[in-house]
Amino acid sequence: MDRLNEAMANGGASATLDDVARVAGVSRATASRAINGGNRVSPAAQSAVDDAVRRLGYSPNPAARSLVRRRTDSVAVVVPEPDERVFSDPFFARTLRGVTEVLSARDLQLVLLLARPGQEEARMLRYLRNRHVDGALVVSHHRSDLAGQLADLALPSVFVGRPWGSSDRVSYVDTDNVAGGQDATRVLVERGCRRIGTIAGPEDMTAGLDRLEGWRRALAEAGLAADAVEHGDFTEDSGERAAAALLARHPDLDGLVVASDLMAAGALRHLKAQGVAVPDQLAIVGYDDLGVAERTEPGLTTVAHPVREMAAQATRLLLDQVDGGTAGTPMRVVFPPTIVRRGSA
Repeated sequence: MDRLNEAMANGGASATLDDVARVAGVSRATASRAINGGNRVSPAAQSAVDDAVRRLGYSPNPAARSLVRRRTDSVAVVVPEPDERVFSDPFFARTLRGVTEVLSARDLQLVLLLARPGQEEARMLRYLRNRHVDGALVVSHHRSDLAGQLADLALPSVFVGRPWGSSDRVSYVDTDNVAGGQDATRVLVERGCRRIGTIAGPEDMTAGLDRLEGWRRALAEAGLAADAVEHGDFTEDSGERAAAALLARHPDLDGLVVASDLMAAGALRHLKAQGVAVPDQLAIVGYDDLGVAERTEPGLTTVAHPVREMAAQATRLLLDQVDGGTAGTPMRVVFPPTIVRRGSA
């Protein structure tokens, strides 16, 4: 009782795991398992330990607790992009918001890893291999076998967007980009456009190629030519450059499908400078609906990309894997596309 009285008088600052075990009348090992959520603890012992913790005001040492549980209580968000892109593109802001909403409810920490291909990616993989985090979410994945490498590590991991290569070995959450590209193009076909070009996304990203494939399928359905293609990198400046190049080659375009709203904003900037009226002379449909489409002039008809919901779902899938202590059976969650109509089409 002297030790109990001393610990309580000090607000629990001097209470140790041995004190908890002694006051609860159990072994130190049992007290440790009860505090750290382990099994093989009887209801009576669990209740006694909980009561001792409460009376002593005991607070477990986080470092020691993580050693016992073999958990870091942190999750990595891996973004293979330069930092200036991450902090300027609304896609990443919405993604991180979806992730943090789920993690905060579990009192877990987010670790942001920016890893461009090459030495940065190798350093990132070493970090993950050493289990500094409990799992990894990969966002904005470019062409590589990162999915296979993470699967080989047996580290819980989920991709936001369909990964390259070993997509059958990891879980991912995506939107149906092929269907989204088709729907965007059909908006223009139904409007009466007959010469429809596209500013596609990067050729080393599955989202870019899938949206391009959807554009091609819709034009094939309508019996229209599918030769007016220019690629950008999902940034506004690349959209402006691509629009200039595309219209220089195909001045007869009356419709334009753009694989991101940021690129579409750049295209609108070029069209305005050239005196092209939107949508009367050329109608435009973008992709994302992450805020940019509401601010363009005219407002941008676009395909909604539910990034926040996708990121939250991916985080929940990841935590299911972490709680199970394994990478688990690969899961696929695909969100359907939705057209949001505004003035550009």
